[in-house]
Amino acid sequence: MKIIPNPNNIFPAPNSDMVTYVKPTITNPNISVGDFTYFSDRDFESHVTHHYDFNGDKLIIGKFCQIAAGVNFVMNGANHQMNAVSTFPFYIFEGWDEDVPSLSDLPLKGDTVVGNDVWIGQNVTILPGVHIGDGAIIGLNSTVASDVEPYTIVAGNPARLIRRRFDEELTSLLLEFRWWDKEIEEINALIPLLTSSDLENVKSELRRMLNKRG
Repeated sequence: MKIIPNPNNIFPAPNSDMVTYVKPTITNPNISVGDFTYFSDRDFESHVTHHYDFNGDKLIIGKFCQIAAGVNFVMNGANHQMNAVSTFPFYIFEGWDEDVPSLSDLPLKGDTVVGNDVWIGQNVTILPGVHIGDGAIIGLNSTVASDVEPYTIVAGNPARLIRRRFDEELTSLLLEFRWWDKEIEEINALIPLLTSSDLENVKSELRRMLNKRG
């Protein structure tokens, strides 16, 4: 009997309980993860730190992302007030007479957004408010402090552009085609194309399919 990929199966890799699809494990309403994104560990939410309700920030991750062990998402609660004399957060400790500061007084960076088919290497730290484009690759041990363009490779602390994965035409075709939004059967049929290193042929096939769709 043919096995159909199931995005709600927490342990999708046969004989392994240390690779998990993230979506079915999420309990926090401010975390959204797309189908088939996996984490090479358990308890993904414990790797989303300083995620406090009063900030209202969200972590949004697309489909088919590959997140290695040790990756951490640092959310806006890690930021302290910087426009006053002291950065000490009196308001989070008992006995101090300070209310939670106005959000306008905190250096909030907004939602953290990761696109689709993004590969995040081991022990990467992603800082608040970063947007990572579709198809990007983040090198291991990197600290991502600024936005990452689609289909680029970045690495380092802070992460910097290493190179673009593809030429402008192929990048544009992939962003338009959005293979990750197809139905499971169609994605299965596309696997030979998605895993091909003959990039000129990939471009030709993408053009053909996009023209047929249009």
